[in-house]
Amino acid sequence: QVQLVESGGGLVQPGGSLRLSCAASGSISSITTMAWYRQVPGKQRELVAIITSSGSINYADSVKGRFTISRDNAKNTVYLQMNSLKPEDTAVYYCNADVLNIILRNYWGQGTQVTVSS
Repeated sequence: QVQLVESGGGLVQPGGSLRLSCAASGSISSITTMAWYRQVPGKQRELVAIITSSGSINYADSVKGRFTISRDNAKNTVYLQMNSLKPEDTAVYYCNADVLNIILRNYWGQGTQVTVSS
């Protein structure tokens, strides 16, 4: 089994910054793609940022220039640095990873709340 544990969420004022972390643990041979999604009540979960094992990165248009995704392969950890936060960034943020251990499986974290409000 594999567990993804997110941390770093919280309450921040507009214009502020937060850094999310997601650590994968368990039966892991390697992790290919790691990503951050977010979801607000009543809406579909949306992709925020994605990074492959080779370092290719893509962002949602709404966060380009403000958010930065990175990963530490030695620690099986992915990060999301969020700057210039806006109220519309308020959501539950979920970590997602494709983990290889004999077969490739997709896993989700439990989510961490980010609230941007004055």
